[in-house]
Amino acid sequence: MRILVIEDEKKIADFIKRGLKEEGYAVDAAYDGQEGFFLAKTNEYDLILLDLMLPKMDGLTLCKKLKSEGKLAPVIMITAKDTVADKVTGLDSGADDYLTKPFAFEELLARIRAILRKKDAAVANKLQVEGLSLDLMTHKVTRAGKEIELTAKEYSLLEFLMRNAGSVVTRTMISEHVWDLDFDTFTNVIDVYINYLRKKIDEPYEKKLIKTVRGRGYIIKG
Repeated sequence: MRILVIEDEKKIADFIKRGLKEEGYAVDAAYDGQEGFFLAKTNEYDLILLDLMLPKMDGLTLCKKLKSEGKLAPVIMITAKDTVADKVTGLDSGADDYLTKPFAFEELLARIRAILRKKDAAVANKLQVEGLSLDLMTHKVTRAGKEIELTAKEYSLLEFLMRNAGSVVTRTMISEHVWDLDFDTFTNVIDVYINYLRKKIDEPYEKKLIKTVRGRGYIIKG
């Protein structure tokens, strides 16, 4: 899952970004409204964390413009404004949730999980490919009933592959959804992580699920 944080207080933005990365999310950050609007328009995000009091373009205007232009990524507004009227205004502008500062990071994570669950309401809590199972709630991965330990980035990569099971995903698609803007497209990091997954997911079993489609990318299928 890829998240955009739009927050002009750099310490807060970097704290949120660091914490979300530790949870396995790919995260980009913008420090003013214009930059945030540009990133949100030009990249595909699963969720946007949006401060209201932003330079160059305020959060309410930004949210309304995104929604009017068909950008449907869920938005959680994060702000020090905590009156009922402020919350109503934020939600009426198109936000999906509203969190007031200061907040506990655990609460932010819980709200993110809740929003993403709603976004994926049509997706079952478990993704399955043959005997491989990925639980979206617990992040538990098993094959043939045996639990497989994955790092946060390995899990994110496997989740993206399994959400697109049966379809080829290119390296560009993977970099956009699993990594962030700092990702160096000229490295072989994606291939390295695919190999990590193969060793854990496929190597112990006769049937291989993760396949390379030469010149295009990767596919996971039974």
